[in-house]
Amino acid sequence: MSLSTSISQIIGRENEFEYIDIGKNIRNMSAFTKLRDTNPVFDRMKAIGDVGIPAFVFEDGRVSIDPADAGLIEYGSPEACSIEDHKSGRKGC
Repeated sequence: MSLSTSISQIIGRENEFEYIDIGKNIRNMSAFTKLRDTNPVFDRMKAIGDVGIPAFVFEDGRVSIDPADAGLIEYGSPEACSIEDHKSGRKGC
């Protein structure tokens, strides 16, 4: 489901996602670049000079750059865990 995301966001849920590291090889980078250059979902990101990562490609072909659309919590949101939350054993972190 995921073209690129932070691997830490899907730990424990690997069976729900296919994590593709776009930096691993030129084929992965090329696939992401083609998606980003042809899909209007990325237009705003490109306009502000952002890359558009993480990106999510769903089984139905829909593309999103919003982690919430994939059932993930975006970093910086009140529900997100900090490193200290994780170290202290906060449930869900």
